[in-house]
Amino acid sequence: MSTTRKASAVIVAGLIFGLVVGAALGVIWWRLAPRVEVGVESGQLVDFQPSGFLASDVTFAFLALLAGILVTIGLATMRREHLVSVLVAAVLSGAVGSLAMWWVGHSLGGVEIQGLAGTLNQVIEGPLVLHMPAVALVWPIAAAGVVTVLAFGDWLSGLRNA
Repeated sequence: MSTTRKASAVIVAGLIFGLVVGAALGVIWWRLAPRVEVGVESGQLVDFQPSGFLASDVTFAFLALLAGILVTIGLATMRREHLVSVLVAAVLSGAVGSLAMWWVGHSLGGVEIQGLAGTLNQVIEGPLVLHMPAVALVWPIAAAGVVTVLAFGDWLSGLRNA
């Protein structure tokens, strides 16, 4: 039985893994990320502590980095003999996974501030959003980094054998 897979199979697997892992990590991001406490008065935002914004973005970036490394290693295991297809699959997986992670986390962590039209002052947990959209690129960049390390290792191995 041959273990050689077509490039299209690796790309489809990457898209599926990216979507599933991204959705799961979106739930984890929603549960782990610290929230910014905001003061609401008559449905209007009056006070907030911006230090929590960085913490939620760093949590997203850490989860995306971990996913980028692990998913790409899995994809490379599927088709190590042709790293270009692994690179394409891993970058597409990262793009789909990051979008799924953001969408799930943002949807679960959403807060309708305008709907809080009470007359009393309230302090609530703010919505879960990415304030640095560039962290959504961490997963595809990590994936490209893993493929680069694998290609460099293959190149060094070829030099030793020559």
